[in-house]
Amino acid sequence: MTLQKQVTFWIVALVLLILVLWLLSPILLPFIAGLVLAYFLDPVADALERLGLPRLVATAAILLLSILLLVLIGLLVVPVLGDQIVKFAGDLPSLMQSLLARFNDVAPQWIKDAIAKSGTDIQGSISDIAGKAAGWTATLLASIWSGGMALVNILSLLVVTPIVAFYLLADWDHLVAKVDGWLPRDHAVAIRAIFSDINEALAGFIRGQGTVCLLLGVFYALALSIAGLKFGLVIGLAAGLLSFIPYVGALVGGLVAIGVGLVQFWPDFTSILVVIGIFAAGQFIEGNFLSPKLVGSSVGLHPVWLMFALFAFGYLFGFVGLLLAVPMAAAAGVLVRFALNQYLASKLYRGIPSEMPTPIKPPVRKRSK
Repeated sequence: MTLQKQVTFWIVALVLLILVLWLLSPILLPFIAGLVLAYFLDPVADALERLGLPRLVATAAILLLSILLLVLIGLLVVPVLGDQIVKFAGDLPSLMQSLLARFNDVAPQWIKDAIAKSGTDIQGSISDIAGKAAGWTATLLASIWSGGMALVNILSLLVVTPIVAFYLLADWDHLVAKVDGWLPRDHAVAIRAIFSDINEALAGFIRGQGTVCLLLGVFYALALSIAGLKFGLVIGLAAGLLSFIPYVGALVGGLVAIGVGLVQFWPDFTSILVVIGIFAAGQFIEGNFLSPKLVGSSVGLHPVWLMFALFAFGYLFGFVGLLLAVPMAAAAGVLVRFALNQYLASKLYRGIPSEMPTPIKPPVRKRSK
């Protein structure tokens, strides 16, 4: 098979795969979640297997402990979290109005005069933005409940996901060996190298960055709750979850927490500084300890490319697309880097070196006696 036919074959296969995923996206959520869970827990199963436990027993023990932990978290955290989300959405307009009042109290007179001369109605604008934000929040919560979190999907997540994760985790090594046996023999070495890079990128992000997000979310939620901040649990967990996009979690969570703190604690500057210090400490811990240790430099995903992938896959596949965005972006990044390296090493980039003409030797003149 020629190179052109091989490229055509793989492009057609990729298009068909994307089409199948798009058509089946409404039912893929528990299967994708099970795949991600199995991939996340595979190193733990390997470690238990090295200690002498059979793979099946190690898989059952891991999933049982994971399910018990999720049930415990659900019973303890979800009711409080849901109550804070509803109250936060309802209090958002009044929070925005209170922030505007704080601004009017501390803003210099020249800023107020400049705003007045510009003819901008800040009071009306803030009210309009607050009303729209509250409406957007309510709409988002309703769409999540009616779309990705309907009763059938919740049951499927609770029942199908553990089953899928169990079978995938138990047969993970066999599946890898089976797929390896399907590789074209002429390109098996190169494909293994590509998949090794993809696995390194996925492990760095899904396992590494996922653990970082979880630890940051717990830290922010506990610290803000201990500091006495209203809606601290929601803001902290949201900041941790958004940390999979570099700087976005700390920026969004910090701004919201400081805004709520200004309304709640004013004029107690000590409490406001404590809220700021919590996010500063979180960024210090993430940048100097968590990310270098758990993620390293293996991901190779630019924040802009990551945000584009999240928007694109979320638009095409909905909530399932958000789960697929990071793995697909990481895989695409590896493939693009491989293609670029192949291009830089090819004659298409370097050009075909022309043969140098043989230099003509000047005639040897005889010396006259």
